[in-house]
Amino acid sequence: MKILVTGGAGFIGSHYVRSLLQGRFPGGEGAEVTVLDKLTYAGNLANLDPVKDDPRLRVVVGDIVDAETVDPLVDWADHVVHFAAETHVDRSLQAAGEFIQTDVFGTFVLLEAARRAPRLRRFIQISTDEVYGSVPEGASVETDELRPRNPYSASKAAADRLAYSYWASYQVPVIVTRASNNYGPNQFPEKVIPLFITNLIEGHTVPLYGDGLNVRDWLHVDDHCRAVDMVIERGIEGEVYNIGGGNEVRNVDLTHRLLELLGAGSDMIQPVADRVGHDRRYALDTSKLRRLGWEPEVAFDEGLARTVAWYRENGWWWRPIKEQDPAFRAYYDAQYGSRTR
Repeated sequence: MKILVTGGAGFIGSHYVRSLLQGRFPGGEGAEVTVLDKLTYAGNLANLDPVKDDPRLRVVVGDIVDAETVDPLVDWADHVVHFAAETHVDRSLQAAGEFIQTDVFGTFVLLEAARRAPRLRRFIQISTDEVYGSVPEGASVETDELRPRNPYSASKAAADRLAYSYWASYQVPVIVTRASNNYGPNQFPEKVIPLFITNLIEGHTVPLYGDGLNVRDWLHVDDHCRAVDMVIERGIEGEVYNIGGGNEVRNVDLTHRLLELLGAGSDMIQPVADRVGHDRRYALDTSKLRRLGWEPEVAFDEGLARTVAWYRENGWWWRPIKEQDPAFRAYYDAQYGSRTR
């Protein structure tokens, strides 16, 4: 089985690749894996170090918007698992064009290649719960209206429905997954959990948006990757599957859990002005996926403690990003510096 993983040097993609090659999935037995990654700021080949010498792994540095790069790789593959995307809401509010280019046009290039590919059996479009928009009560089901409220989620909603259209129009074997907020090791320290952990390790305050009452459902990256494998094996073409951890936590409560794990007090919370258009709550109904036989295995408290331990023990991975990369410092100052209150 030949699997093309776009964005395979990023956070979730690299976990998926390592899990495949290390035999954690039934579907990974005998897999050959090609990673296509542009290695932008969040792509890191060090994420693939545990499997870098595996002869079944090939890494191609390239951009999903480049058809000359994409076409032969999709033509080679039995399955395409499309993780590659610009993913951070805050960055999309600063530079939406990059999100449209990568998330929408890049997906189009891949789908065009998939339409012509002779052997393709699955095209997994990795989407997000944010396409549903804010959910005041209850939980989003796969047939709910999509109401994205920021450029990131809008770009993912567009790619999500574009992928579906290639199934409906051209019979490309598309399956769409929509996952809740992921967490775990190797996540770039712009996202809230690794940002807060590393700030506290460094002795810095943590920037908490608004009143902190926004709710997110947290999903460990290992559980997400197992779900993707199950959808490849058991999912139905043309369908959408929600992937949620069932861990709804207010941002302020998440912050206090991290403070406790790192031995810090509430004085380390630095309130900042709220993000524009900040969705109040996300929640997913995962009944459809559970009927395939999946359920999350990593309890949130356990997963969070393991994640904190990983960042404590792997400063070599994140300290150069935060302490030596001027682009990260410029982003952090622009994002939080003027909004401190």
